[in-house]
Amino acid sequence: MGAFYVEYEYWFAVFQLVMAMLGMGATLTGRDFRDVVREPRAVTIGMVVQLLLVPLAAFAFLRVLGVNGGVAIGIALIAAIPGGTTSNIFTFFARGNSALSISITGLTTLACLLTTPLILAALISDSLPADFTMPTGQIVNEIAFTLLLPLALGMTYLYMYPENAAAVSKWCIRASLLGIVLIVVGSMSAGRLDIEAFGADNVLLVVSFTFVLVAMGWLASRLFGLSRADATAIEFEVIVRNVNLGVLLKASLFPAAASATSHLGDAVLFSLLLYGGLQLAIAALLVPRYRSRHAG
Repeated sequence: MGAFYVEYEYWFAVFQLVMAMLGMGATLTGRDFRDVVREPRAVTIGMVVQLLLVPLAAFAFLRVLGVNGGVAIGIALIAAIPGGTTSNIFTFFARGNSALSISITGLTTLACLLTTPLILAALISDSLPADFTMPTGQIVNEIAFTLLLPLALGMTYLYMYPENAAAVSKWCIRASLLGIVLIVVGSMSAGRLDIEAFGADNVLLVVSFTFVLVAMGWLASRLFGLSRADATAIEFEVIVRNVNLGVLLKASLFPAAASATSHLGDAVLFSLLLYGGLQLAIAALLVPRYRSRHAG
């Protein structure tokens, strides 16, 4: 399994991301964005937090603590990718503004065609190998064809076959989760998810950055005087990143088969998967608290 995974790691990442975006697209229609367009203040705040404040927080975190190497690249990827589709689910269960959550996810996903390469270049140019060149065109193509295209196909399917869209969405999301499991199992079997090699100090750095984003989501949504429902949506958008996309970009930037950068790539992957687990745990803990708050 280990050798097979190393050879096809990139396509494992493509599979899980495409499935996630198809599943999300099969739940969206143009009507979901109508109210947000009429009242654009909350979505504008959400996008400013996502595209400007989160990268600035990552920049300060990396510079103040002097983080470098694979962990720095992993944190930069976390900051550069948009909010994940799972944030929409957590927002719904927490009784937040689901339409706002979906809108921010969709708009930041579109924006990341331009912002992700720019943020990565600004944050981690010093941490990359001396002979490394940022493949901006490749990243843009991958975001377009593995993220935006399946999202559009999912929305088209919902429009054409609304009676079957919910089932299709459910199975696509399940397939995406299976993809994540395969990535974890494949990486472990190849000896690439080694917590001892990653180091306790690096684990602490990723955990610390996770709580930086938790604090930022909480503060930003309240400083702007948003309603509880809107604040909840923005908070989950900040916390729950599209780690699926991060894993895909990692597979592109640091292929498992490339021995020269394999150690660096392993640290990047571990950082992404560790953050992915932490974000889900934190979001799950916040849901019952916010549900009771909104009910009150």
